[in-house]
Amino acid sequence: MNAPHPVNNVADREAFYKKIDGASMTPLWEVLHNIVTPLPQTQAAPHVWKWEKSYPWLLEAGGLISAMEAERRVLVLENPALRGKTRITNSLYAGLQLIMPGEVAPAHRHSQSALRFILHGSGAYTAVQGEKVTMNVGDFVITPSWTFHDHGNPSDEPMVWLDGLDLAIVELFDAQFMEKGEEHSQETNVEAGTNLAEFGNTMKPVEYKARSKTSPLFWYPYERTREALETMRRFGALNECWGHKLQYTNPVTGDWAMPTMGQFMQLMPKGFKGRPYRSTDSTIYVAVEGSGRCVVNGQVLEFGPKDVLVCPSWLPYHFEIDEGDDAVLFSYSDRPAQQALDLWREQIG
Repeated sequence: MNAPHPVNNVADREAFYKKIDGASMTPLWEVLHNIVTPLPQTQAAPHVWKWEKSYPWLLEAGGLISAMEAERRVLVLENPALRGKTRITNSLYAGLQLIMPGEVAPAHRHSQSALRFILHGSGAYTAVQGEKVTMNVGDFVITPSWTFHDHGNPSDEPMVWLDGLDLAIVELFDAQFMEKGEEHSQETNVEAGTNLAEFGNTMKPVEYKARSKTSPLFWYPYERTREALETMRRFGALNECWGHKLQYTNPVTGDWAMPTMGQFMQLMPKGFKGRPYRSTDSTIYVAVEGSGRCVVNGQVLEFGPKDVLVCPSWLPYHFEIDEGDDAVLFSYSDRPAQQALDLWREQIG
């Protein structure tokens, strides 16, 4: 039987829409223009979280609740356009975690992958699957999916780091699991630095067999990264968008260090003014050294050491570095996940 010829009758269409709504159906042609758009339509907004405000609030939180009671004493960096969703972009989470002297954040594991980027203090540790490493400012540490981990601070000063997780990506797939450890702290049976010796020198143990797409190297010390950036400055060409930039990798495969989140460190010389750039991966930046501004779609985000800023998807942005000192910035985004799904795009200028 032939379908009836469409008629321009608004009342008939509305009645039809109401009828099929009862069977949990809706007409695509009424929503198509909102879901398949000419350009990415991000819900996230550019924003900067200033360390000078964040740190006193973290210390105040330290007097209100213990790390043991909170399990993870973290102030979540919620994007101002995504309040209540516990995320800094549509796909990623960010938070500032505080461990006070003598405290332990108890062991647990979860299906979300996590990164730690150390912002303040020295001497605290993280233990991952029985190996403990001491963390310092600028270090990048990985907690792979479904690995037990705990943190402790035997030093005499507060320790703060940025947590980055693929929370919303895992939630999208309904794959979120979490399990608490039987003990508050793991028994560490591997000497500190063994992991770095095994995988951090362009070599690997002969018998090593990968069980995960996440890098087997989980501690990337800042001093090594900083030295590499200085070597690039002396012998490498300066990129017009991001200066000198390195990608953290899985040393065994050469691929991303984590399958859902990519991490970078870049050096931009004092007085540098970058060319505009945009990409589909929203990017979270953390200033390690230096100061300047990031201009995102015309909005100026002033930053200095330990400030955190976010550049949402497909909004053009560029960096302008102050004349006083070089700037070094750590960043992470969901680029590996986008590239794995053939979604990632970028544009220069």
